[in-house]
Amino acid sequence: MTEARVTALRGVELNVFNLDESAEFYSKVWGLEFVAREGGVMYLRGGGAEHHILTLHEAPRASLHSINFAAQDARGVDALHAKMVGLGVEIVAAPKARSEIAGGGYGFSLRTPEGQVLTVSAGVSKQEHVFNDSSKPVKLSHIVLNVADIDKQNSFFCDTLGFRLSDSTERMDFVRCSSDHHSIALARGHGAGLNHMAYEVPSFDGLMRGAGRMKHGGYNIEWGVGRHGPGNNIFSYFVEPNGFVTEYTAEVEQIDEATHMAGMPEYWAKKMPMPDRWGMSMPSQRLREAMSGKFTEERNLRCEDIISRKMAG
Repeated sequence: MTEARVTALRGVELNVFNLDESAEFYSKVWGLEFVAREGGVMYLRGGGAEHHILTLHEAPRASLHSINFAAQDARGVDALHAKMVGLGVEIVAAPKARSEIAGGGYGFSLRTPEGQVLTVSAGVSKQEHVFNDSSKPVKLSHIVLNVADIDKQNSFFCDTLGFRLSDSTERMDFVRCSSDHHSIALARGHGAGLNHMAYEVPSFDGLMRGAGRMKHGGYNIEWGVGRHGPGNNIFSYFVEPNGFVTEYTAEVEQIDEATHMAGMPEYWAKKMPMPDRWGMSMPSQRLREAMSGKFTEERNLRCEDIISRKMAG
């Protein structure tokens, strides 16, 4: 019997006000490569085999559009859809064949209790050419969501979608759907939103080279270089043109399902009182504000003002 659960993180989809500006940043500075464009939607890939890991949608407001996950196969998609229907989860789009320009395959979309749209698919085509540039992302490593009710969201991902808890701190719950320590982290906040996106590069050296490219592109490191506690991954954080927080990460802990035991908040408070194992860096105030969604909202308001002035004038 096919297991009704998510098996991997595929990518993220963002609504952006200026598609060309965003595409230029993610391709020329961040290090992704163009795959295809269809109207106001653009697909970009990393260095791995995934067809695409970032989708940009031109929209009036910058926001999280959706998060894309994989299922084992088409039967896994149908089994998970049936489970969602039985549990009363809101279905955004029923299972169907996906656009060939987006890699094809078969999938459906649903909505979390706090409103985020998730797409689960199988049979998506793979990239035949895997490029070897250590400074560029291989894949999307994880997404961190700000949540108003962490218990409800944790239960949804774990009990409903089949994720497992890897670790829990006073600030976040880290949940996984593959051998990576976490594909989703849930950050306690005052409301739902996108905290940040993390892209995996192949090595520490690659992370430093990518960070250097960002610096020369005019983007300062807002936190790092450092090493996290849960996940044990090296990190460097930046704020991109839409106000979203984006991270290079490397050396993500791989979980052995037979032996792993989740650390609870009391454990992590004693083991590592600082968010950087090396004790060298703390997030900037600018990064904290960006993680809360402040800069994205400010940009949206500026764009709305520009539009209203054009319409009035």
